[in-house]
Parts: sequence; structure tokens; C-alpha cells
Amino acid sequence: MAEEKKSKKNKEVVNSFPAPLASDYQIVGAPVITEKSMALLQNANKVTVKVAANSNKVAIKKAFERLYQVKVDDVRIINQIAKKKSRGGRYPGHVSGYKKAIISLHEGSAIDLFKE
Repeated sequence: MAEEKKSKKNKEVVNSFPAPLASDYQIVGAPVITEKSMALLQNANKVTVKVAANSNKVAIKKAFERLYQVKVDDVRIINQIAKKKSRGGRYPGHVSGYKKAIISLHEGSAIDLFKE
């Protein structure tokens, strides 16, 4: 009986990522789907997502690792500025700005953004 307890303690845990927190869902938003971001995902194993405006690289990295259970190597942040647009040449408007992050995944890690 004592041997069984020891063998249970010696087993390695495969999934070493903690459970996601409620704040993680506020930090990491929807994926950015463009031709360039899809090419980065396929060729360079990098994911582009919208993030909260007040988040930093460390918070984004930790939140992404907890949410998707993958190892993150690098995070780069871009502030996408708002742009003025006109509708029909007469009606002024704008496209909202947002903050996005390009997240480099560790080699061998992958996520499926488009689950069926």
C-alpha cells in the first residue's frame, strides 16, 4: 500500500498550465483574421489576437498560456489607430482603433482557432 502512494507521487503531470482566470477572458479577445495573420499562423506559428487596451506583454502571455494551454515564446504588441471614413462621400464616420498582439508559439505547440 505504501508503494502505491509513492508511485502516484512520482508520476509526471503532463499538463502543467493552471486553470484560466476570469480576467484572462477580458485580456485576450477575438482572433484577427486577415491574409497576413493567416500566413503568419501557417508559416511562422504566430497567432494574432485583439487584446484589452490596458494589458501588457506579461499579462497577455500568462493569460494566453492559461486559456489555450500552450507555451508562448514571444509577444509583440501593436496599437491599431482609429481611421476616419466617409460613407457615400457624404456621411463622415470612423473605424475604431484597438490593440492587438502577435503571439509566437513554442515550436511543437499549436492551437486550432477554427474548431468545427
